[in-house]
Amino acid sequence: MVTVWFDGGCPLCRREIALMKRLDRRGAIRFINLESDQGCPLDRATLLARFQAEEDGHLYEGAAAFAAMWRAIPLLRPVGLAARNPAVLAVLQWGYGKFLLIRPFLQRLTRRLEG
Repeated sequence: MVTVWFDGGCPLCRREIALMKRLDRRGAIRFINLESDQGCPLDRATLLARFQAEEDGHLYEGAAAFAAMWRAIPLLRPVGLAARNPAVLAVLQWGYGKFLLIRPFLQRLTRRLEG
């Protein structure tokens, strides 16, 4: 079982998690909305700053957390397994870092589209 913590107050996050829930047909992922504050292993600010997931007792953040979630979804499993390669993970982490820079803009844009 993979556990994923997500920001339920973020429209971008809600859309992404909704997609992951649809793809998780086996129910292999436990999605925890940070607004509910159910057993978070880290402080709320840390969980909100970077994507976090737990797989087999290991806590991952950033692209590694996405890879853990992907490994639990058959369609995305090959990408998640590829991310176990340090070079692949480094590229994904680099991309995730770039995404974090534009995330506030994307959140505002998504809020406007929803509103």
